[in-house]
Amino acid sequence: MPTLSQVIIFFGPPGAGKGTQAAALSATLGIPAISTGEMLRQAARSRSELGKMLERVMASGQLVSDDLINQAVDERLRRQDCQAGCILDGYPRTVAQARFLESLLQQLKLPEPVVFNFELEIENLIHRIMRRRHCPKCGRIYSVNPNAQFIRCQKDGALLVQRTDDSPASIRQRLELHKNTCAELLDFYRARNYHEIVASRTPNRVSEQLLAHLGMRMPSARVASYPQAAMAHAGM
Repeated sequence: MPTLSQVIIFFGPPGAGKGTQAAALSATLGIPAISTGEMLRQAARSRSELGKMLERVMASGQLVSDDLINQAVDERLRRQDCQAGCILDGYPRTVAQARFLESLLQQLKLPEPVVFNFELEIENLIHRIMRRRHCPKCGRIYSVNPNAQFIRCQKDGALLVQRTDDSPASIRQRLELHKNTCAELLDFYRARNYHEIVASRTPNRVSEQLLAHLGMRMPSARVASYPQAAMAHAGM
């Protein structure tokens, strides 16, 4: 395990492979991978004062404010497992959040973040997302034949499902929104420790890119891509 602290931020559109790489890099560096969505859901379940506020906002369908997200991040990064750093996926999303994170890292005596932006052409992204299914029980993500039906999770046997908004038109809309909202934020980080990652490569090659920028070599255990679910239909 590396002795130096590392704070890493992943940017990139949905479907670019950030979750796969965050899990692999977390195992290699021994620091937690923190997904903003999961962090907020855990905070809401905690029943703390902050959790209750987050629960009300998310239940109403409103956007969580910068202030509430910053509070949740502050609370999460002060936990013991983040003493040597963390990997952030989905935060910050605004320049105001980035400035808050900058101040928080200074308070916690953690280094400035290394920022990775995952670049992938839109048609490649659509192709990837259309193949993506997830288990409603354990959350495991699979890459499948998009025409296949009744595919079960290899872990718990639950039928895999597709997000209701994973249609080409909806995906294009989400990608355009991502591009517009991230432009100012990426400009904020470009003059710092910022690196663009060619996300169209295989998971192992992407992992090699990340580790090279961190001054490390690929470990012996290779990075696994989304598991390829068996194409068996129900009843077989």
